[in-house]
Parts: sequence; C-alpha cells; structure tokens
Amino acid sequence: MYYIRILALFLRVSVQEEMAYRSNFFISLLQSLLDLSVGVLSIVVLFSQITIIHGWNFATTLALLGTYLMISAIRAIVIGPSFESLVGLDGEIWTGRFDFTLLRPVPVQFLASFRRWRVLPTIDLFLGIGVLVVATTKLTQALTLAHVLTFLIALLAGMFILYAILLVFASCVFWSPGFLFTWVFDGIFQMARYPLGLYPGWARLILTWLIPVGVMTTVPAQALTGDIPFITLAGTVIIAVVLVVGASVLFQTGLRRYASASS
Repeated sequence: MYYIRILALFLRVSVQEEMAYRSNFFISLLQSLLDLSVGVLSIVVLFSQITIIHGWNFATTLALLGTYLMISAIRAIVIGPSFESLVGLDGEIWTGRFDFTLLRPVPVQFLASFRRWRVLPTIDLFLGIGVLVVATTKLTQALTLAHVLTFLIALLAGMFILYAILLVFASCVFWSPGFLFTWVFDGIFQMARYPLGLYPGWARLILTWLIPVGVMTTVPAQALTGDIPFITLAGTVIIAVVLVVGASVLFQTGLRRYASASS
C-alpha cells in the first residue's frame, strides 16, 4: 500500500503538470490519429496485393499493430518519461539532480522507473485497444476465453521485457554519460510493429534473443489467434523474468559507479 500511495502521488502531480498546457491534448490527438492512419494504411496496402505472408494475414497483422500501439502507449505513459528524466538531455545524471534522488527514503530503481507519468498517451492506448477489437472481429477462428487469457499473459510478459530493456539502456549511462542509449532503442523498437517472420534470419535472431522487441508484440498477437505453442508462451515469461532480474542487477551495479555531482 505504501508504494501504491506513492504511485498515486506521482500520477496526480504529473496530471497537474500536463493540464497546465491543455492545447497539448489536441496536438497529441492529431499525432496519434496520424500514427494510427499510417500504420493501418501500410497493412491495407500490403494485403491488398496478397492474402497471406509468412503465415500472417490481414487480421493477425492488424492484431499485432494493436498490440504494438498498446505497449508503445504504456511506455509513453509511465516507463519512458521516468527514464527520460533520468538519462535524457536534461536528465538527472547529466545535471547532478540525481544526488537528491539518492537521498529520498524510497528505492532508487522504483523512483527512476515510475516517478514521472504522461496522461495524453492514453489516447494511443485506447486507439490500440480499438484496433485490437477490430482485428478480433476479422479473425477466421472464434475467440475463446483461453485465447484472451493467453494474450493477457503474453502482453504482461511483453511489458516486463520492455521495462527490462529500457532499464538496461538507462543503466548504460552510468558507464557512458555522454551517450543517449535510450534514443538508440527508439529506432529498434519501431521494428516491433511488424511480425518477426517478415525479417531475415539474422534480424529475427537479434529481435528475439539480443534485443527482444519482436517478442513483445508477435507473441501476444499469436496468443490472441491461438497460434502459439505452450513452450513459446512459457519461454516468453521466463525471458521476461530473467531480463528484469538481470536489468535490476545491472542498474544496482551502475549506481555504485555514480560519482556525486557535489564530490
């Protein structure tokens, strides 16, 4: 309950900050609609020429797009803003404000991960849910409760994988403060909007095992359609757990390298 109260406080403060610039709502809405239009249009154009590619049809690819939009929105709502405030151009590591974070009576990783929120990306979250609902109505097979539960498990595992990867990239700043590692991830994450099967073998290897952004979206989309072996789902959950533990260890190791701005 202690951490829940802290999260609620972080959320309330973030909402107050964003509501000070209400015109941003319409800008965010326009940008979200444009991103959605481009994503859907690319799928429509692709499947206007063919009906299936590497086992993916229009409905399943649309489900993957909806999953990508949801995970991307969750990142923009809570995980991304927190890490940007830590390692961004005006981040705490660069400016020395991280000293004050270390003095607070709350675990540093918790603060670094969940302190800042953005409310406007909830537009993208609802749009992603809408795309997912439309995709389910076009699936050739019936949607069962087992499919939904499997999808939710895979989606949760995908979000933990996303968090772990961002934590790893953020931790790298302790070794090289002048390099914006999270910006590198932005370009790689864009590849998650397409099925893993569309990429060549070497790219699938990287997007599955090295930087598993493809697993975040492809596996939940396959789970929704029922086209996923149990071992794949279990492997995704195991990967998520291992990555979170490993990323936390790396972050704690990086903390010990941090030199106070006042020293």
